Amino acid sequence: MEEVKRPAERAAAFGRDWTKGNILGNLLTLSWPMMISGSLYTVGQTVDMIWVGRLGSASIAGVGVAGIAVLMVLSAMLGLTMGARAVISRFVGAGDIESANQAAGQAFVISLGYGLIVTAIGVLLAEPILSLFGLQPEVVAEGTTYLRIAAISWTPLAFTLMAMNIMQASGDAVTPMKVGLIFRLSQVALCPFLVFGWWVFPKLGVMGVALSQVITETGGMSASLWLLFSGRSRLHPSLRHFRVDWNIIWRMAKIGLPGLVMGVERNFGSMVLVWLIVPFGTVAVAAHSLIQRVEMAVTMPGWGLGMGASVLVGQNLGARQPERAVRSAWLAAGIVEGFLLVCALIMLVGAEYIIRIFNSEPALVEMGGTFLRIAAAGYAVMGFSTVLQNCISGAGDTIPTMTVSIVTMWLVLLPLAWLLSRVTDLSVYGVRWAIVINIAVGAIAYVIYFRLGRWQRKRV
Repeated sequence: MEEVKRPAERAAAFGRDWTKGNILGNLLTLSWPMMISGSLYTVGQTVDMIWVGRLGSASIAGVGVAGIAVLMVLSAMLGLTMGARAVISRFVGAGDIESANQAAGQAFVISLGYGLIVTAIGVLLAEPILSLFGLQPEVVAEGTTYLRIAAISWTPLAFTLMAMNIMQASGDAVTPMKVGLIFRLSQVALCPFLVFGWWVFPKLGVMGVALSQVITETGGMSASLWLLFSGRSRLHPSLRHFRVDWNIIWRMAKIGLPGLVMGVERNFGSMVLVWLIVPFGTVAVAAHSLIQRVEMAVTMPGWGLGMGASVLVGQNLGARQPERAVRSAWLAAGIVEGFLLVCALIMLVGAEYIIRIFNSEPALVEMGGTFLRIAAAGYAVMGFSTVLQNCISGAGDTIPTMTVSIVTMWLVLLPLAWLLSRVTDLSVYGVRWAIVINIAVGAIAYVIYFRLGRWQRKRV
């Protein structure tokens, strides 16, 4: 009898019914831990780049270009987790905790397969991947060193991301935030010791950056799995009598695969952008790499709010309350827009000061500052893309988001980037203006599709 009561008791202990009560209050209460969790990841990546910046432009460029491959792996995995988030949030919204637990257990089969594949690719093909860009030999060497070691962390990362997304989809956003806080801060603290050889540690350079990620991702995986499978979160999947259920795996995979495709093609497109920038020199590549890290730090809180809204969308659709799902999405979009406009003003005023946090080489500061001011122009509409994309995907309707991503990347961004940087007088700055235009086109597309309301009728 005790076993029958436990799911309901856990649900009460770890969160309220997110399909009832004040929508704004629910959104903020559920989202703030996700905002912190997302920001913690970017803090780790950004601080790492500060230490890399002390090693010179070649190291910045190498780690920055290799970081695109890392982001591709991360984005693809986050795309796969969309399937688990959509299915689990629907079950929780409908009050079917037993099915949510079963789905959570099956989701890790997806993580295992994905993690092993990308780790093998990263370890074996790091140098050929970096060589595709036509970079200087010293840049390829630094990037290869970083990427091979970082790839070892991708299997633990796959398990950690899935565990955290499962907990968040159930309505427990605080537990994964605590795990992220401990291990991201550990990474920030450990990294400089391994990079510069402080105290008893060896001086490893860019290898030290990657090794700190391996150590902390492994610790994060262990903690996340223990918390989830020991029943210390809202859900409690079990390995007892576990058998692979291909039906539920396929239900999650067919929702998540478009997200995976979107993550891969977006980051592959980012690699093409770097290829377009490479002819303008190592300083241009380094400046572009720095701006990517700054933008990650700026946009991740908004992404966290979008993730919180996506959970509310999924659970409210599961509870057959589509009007609450719509209101949750628009509220989140409005908040993120306001935040990004403030960030844009800060960048317009202090762009060079921000770049000097990473590196003080005059040429890099000048070009990076201009890149950053151009990027600020896109923040006027970026919030709509960030939030509505998450909410549409949270409803399980991932094919339209994939379609928008493919069209904007390959028919808008890349052709414009080539045209503006090669045909006009904008030179390398044309690439950055193409990114801004692409953001605006994507925002318009997501707003139009969201208002059509077809995502509300998606069956998962």
